[in-house]
Amino acid sequence: MDIISQLQEQVNQVAAIAFNTFGSLQRDAPPVRLSLNYPEPPANPTEESANFAEQPKLMSAALVKAAKQFDALVAALPLSEVGEEAQLKRIAELQAENDAVGQELQRQLEAAEKELKQVQELFSQAADNCLNLKKPD
Repeated sequence: MDIISQLQEQVNQVAAIAFNTFGSLQRDAPPVRLSLNYPEPPANPTEESANFAEQPKLMSAALVKAAKQFDALVAALPLSEVGEEAQLKRIAELQAENDAVGQELQRQLEAAEKELKQVQELFSQAADNCLNLKKPD
């Protein structure tokens, strides 16, 4: 897989981890009293609440690890050693090459269409000749 595809995959991985982390935190967080006007939320100490204390640490570690892998991939990108002028020149060269290839493809397409038309005419003539050879009984 090329470096750009790896970067895209890593961005998706970071997004998925962040999404799952925020969702899990929202789902599993214990209730909190928002204001003195509200009653104290019921405390339900369970095994899950004991795991909840460690869960954010594990999720944040996974998120940091994924972010570091992304940073490593970014660092592996090749650096551009040429200036903007050279890049624009290279883009113009590539566009000219693309135009030349496009024109060649157009010529080949026209030649193929011409050949197809000839084959269709020959087929039509052959079919007419076959029909003319058969005489109704």
